[in-house]
Amino acid sequence: MTVDDTGSGTGAHPAPDGGPGRTAGPVTDPAPARVDAFGDMAGERTAGPTGETTGRMDGQSRLDAQNRMDEESVDSGEDPLALRLETLILGAERRYTPFQAARSAGVSMELASRFWRAMGFADIGQAKALTEADVLALRRLAGLVEAGLLSEAMAVQVARSTGQTTARLAEWQIDSFLEGLTEPPEPGMTRTEVTYPLIELLLPELEEFIVYVWRRQLAAATGRVVQAGDDEEMVDRRLAVGFADLVGFTRLTRRMEEEELGELVEAFETTAADLVAAHGGRLIKTLGDEVLYAADDAGIAAEIALRLIETMANDETMPELRVGIAFGTVTTRMGDVFGTTVNLASRLTSIAPRDAVLVDGAFAEELIRTADAPASEAEAAEAAAAAEKEGEEPPVYRFALQPMWQRPVRGLGVVEPWLLARRNGDQP
Repeated sequence: MTVDDTGSGTGAHPAPDGGPGRTAGPVTDPAPARVDAFGDMAGERTAGPTGETTGRMDGQSRLDAQNRMDEESVDSGEDPLALRLETLILGAERRYTPFQAARSAGVSMELASRFWRAMGFADIGQAKALTEADVLALRRLAGLVEAGLLSEAMAVQVARSTGQTTARLAEWQIDSFLEGLTEPPEPGMTRTEVTYPLIELLLPELEEFIVYVWRRQLAAATGRVVQAGDDEEMVDRRLAVGFADLVGFTRLTRRMEEEELGELVEAFETTAADLVAAHGGRLIKTLGDEVLYAADDAGIAAEIALRLIETMANDETMPELRVGIAFGTVTTRMGDVFGTTVNLASRLTSIAPRDAVLVDGAFAEELIRTADAPASEAEAAEAAAAAEKEGEEPPVYRFALQPMWQRPVRGLGVVEPWLLARRNGDQP
């Protein structure tokens, strides 16, 4: 397929099922070569071990491409290494302007721009900065819409959620992972001399691992949806939502060095993420000094909260912690949770005592309903006496609930919080 500078193009665009698809201009050339997992289309195709063709660059093609990139970087004023790294990671050279990419993918420029912005990328005017991988991504999204599998609005949402999630992942990998690994191993070596071969080695391994984790998470999320009681519950579900907040974090930011503060936040987020996952909850997001998690079961949410308090209290380097939990209907969108229940959990956190857990009335009722906590100590004593009289084992409660004074909560009216603790102070 060829595309001239005006954006006109020729070539067939296959449909999602592999059959005949849309065309942009007269069909004169065969469909583009196969694009591998990295979108690698640069260089001549060579026969693989099983006879199929691949788009990998051979040695001469790679050298030619590097020379072209060096020339382009001189013309554009860009760093040659940055351009080479971009091509390595994307698996293809810059080839298209946005208009040409849209025409080549068979989509309107307006839709292509919506997809591009939704993925989190800035407008680039008509710079020739897009690759075959960008064309393929546009074609796939548009194909899902054309096939009726996604609405256009849903396709944009898919692009946005994927872009937001992977942007954070990429930033973390560069800041916390690659930055440390690319320190020059020997005196006299520059980071430039280390970065390219390192990324070349890591890239396929990281890609396979990311796909593996994504499939695992997708399987778990699908299982939760399938187990939902009805269609409405798939979107508006009854969940326990908890906020855990480091006490006095603002004061700490003024006293600690940036590196120390970063290490503290990372340790807090790592500990919280591990505890939430280990006990069956889901970490929704981290906000530096605060984490938001959710659980389908109130008992799981309570166990996570108390474990967080206990773990942080045993770490002298950590500030005190407070947790607020609410139970009720929650709206889920793009991996996040919204609604009154979430707001209430946040407000309870702000009024919770240090190293303590406050829960709302609905959460307390759910723990009582599931026999994870007694309604009162008097009721627990009566149940134990009745069981002893009948020669039965007394009920075993994991948690204790203590009603607190009613108080007004901004934006939510008057609430009656309950203080959550382990039953009789027992440790896990």
